[in-house]
Amino acid sequence: MRLSKYYIPTLKEDPADAEVMSHKLLMRAGMIRKLTSGIYNYLPLGLRSINKVSQIVREEMDRAGAMEVLLPMVQPADLWEETGRWDFYGKELLRLNDRHGRNYCLGPTHEEVITDLVRGEIKSYKQLPVNLYQIQTKFRDEIRPRFGLMRGREFIMKDAYSFDKDEEGAEKSYFEMFEAYKAAFSRIGLRFKPVQADSGQIGGDFSHEFMVLADTGEDTIASCKSCDFGANLEKAKVRLPEGVCHCDETNIPAMEEVDTPGAHTVEEVCEFLNIKPSKLVKTLLFIIDGEPVAALVRGDREINDVKLRNLVGGNDIELADEETVKKVTGAPVGFAGPAGLDKDVPIYADRELCLGTDWVAGANKGDTHVKHLSLGRDCKVTKFDDLRVIEPTDPCPECGAEIEFTKGIEVGHVFKLGLKYSEKMEATFLDENGKAKPMVMGCYGIGVSRIVASAIEQNHDENGCCFPPSIAPFEVALISLGGKDQDVADKAEELYAEIMKLGVDAAYDDRKERPGVKFAEADLIGYPMQLVLGGKGLKNGIIEAKDRKSGEKTELPLDGFAEAFSAWRKEIWSKWGLELD
Repeated sequence: MRLSKYYIPTLKEDPADAEVMSHKLLMRAGMIRKLTSGIYNYLPLGLRSINKVSQIVREEMDRAGAMEVLLPMVQPADLWEETGRWDFYGKELLRLNDRHGRNYCLGPTHEEVITDLVRGEIKSYKQLPVNLYQIQTKFRDEIRPRFGLMRGREFIMKDAYSFDKDEEGAEKSYFEMFEAYKAAFSRIGLRFKPVQADSGQIGGDFSHEFMVLADTGEDTIASCKSCDFGANLEKAKVRLPEGVCHCDETNIPAMEEVDTPGAHTVEEVCEFLNIKPSKLVKTLLFIIDGEPVAALVRGDREINDVKLRNLVGGNDIELADEETVKKVTGAPVGFAGPAGLDKDVPIYADRELCLGTDWVAGANKGDTHVKHLSLGRDCKVTKFDDLRVIEPTDPCPECGAEIEFTKGIEVGHVFKLGLKYSEKMEATFLDENGKAKPMVMGCYGIGVSRIVASAIEQNHDENGCCFPPSIAPFEVALISLGGKDQDVADKAEELYAEIMKLGVDAAYDDRKERPGVKFAEADLIGYPMQLVLGGKGLKNGIIEAKDRKSGEKTELPLDGFAEAFSAWRKEIWSKWGLELD
């Protein structure tokens, strides 16, 4: 492609509303432009990268036996009502009406639509398994869209759905997709890690996220230094030390109230009573599907609200507001406690609390706490379970070794859905005995447009993007410095023809611009390979070759250029851990 005829509206300064590096660089490199909050136009360079990601994903899906379809983005409400998600999906679901007043939504995901399609076509076990996928635009009405393509409202996604006759088949489909994802992300050139994850609004009881490792990631990953364990912080289980349960011990003094004027926080209470946070029971009120729930955790720990939601079996969870706290406990925020709490409010406690007793907690009375609390004697706990956030000092939940925390960006998620959708939507088939059974489903998503942003977050420097060669807008930039030197211009044309003949995706910078502008824009856009031809190089029979990622420069001979360039190109790909086709 000749850049003199290409639309690349680069910017010299960072946009004022861009916070993360990928947002800044995608805008400055002329790859995207904002239309409105969380919605972007994809410009030629940006779309080229997105299409390359799509093609790699498509090839790996096809190789794994999935078949491509294209489903409508606008979905009728009655399908969502069948599964119950119309009411509880939340405000991220953008609802709309047609001219006849019928309810629709813009698809944030396609479980209902694909299940409706398959239930109308598949009748026998002989037609299973089936795995269908699409690459399409989704819309989720994020309350705070930010970070450009990292968390927008409209985005491009690959979603696949598998249908099997039994759990054994579903397990096989799940791990075929798992391996296909590993292959796709490896081919793209990303440093990534699959981790255990929560299934969230999609549902199911087993899932993995694929995380691109980057310091700017929104998610925190707990990983073991000795074994293969890795989990999103929401999902990571806590391994408790061996110990005796003290919940039913009675050899502690009777519970007594103590005045704690103005002591609302854990720090204030501990300082006032001269105790360690580990001796205090922190009581938090949540609203889960409209009902109040109390959660208990040690004062030096943090509640994991995802674990709590899953334990209760709810869908929507939020921290109770001040008015609700006062209504449920009779006290202001900061003085809630399990003893004397409204009997209709279930109490869920982190199981670590079983290892101690003689606690301090709120008294459900303003400016008052209690001492000598026994969870077994003084209150009724509905259930003890793992409810807290794992910490770096905790051992690996699988092998007990040391763990570490890293940041990651979610770019893929695979789910075992089981019968969640097929039972509710009556997606059944006849088995070998002629008996109707629900299909066992799986769901597999990849954030195609997010991958481009994630690649930049992981690979950039002070000068701009450093794209992996597999998804760069153009793999190589040929920069001509001939100016008015016709010999240089002619040789550059000849080299461009040779590169194109090799089947390499090349951008030929034939513009009448100063060399400094060309170099700066080449670095900004992040072409993995740069070839620079000037008068001096032509005279000496060489062309300068630059590796954008490392900055290393070398010289390639003009005589026998095609062979030398091919060898150098192969070397660049190998530095990314990639193989040329």
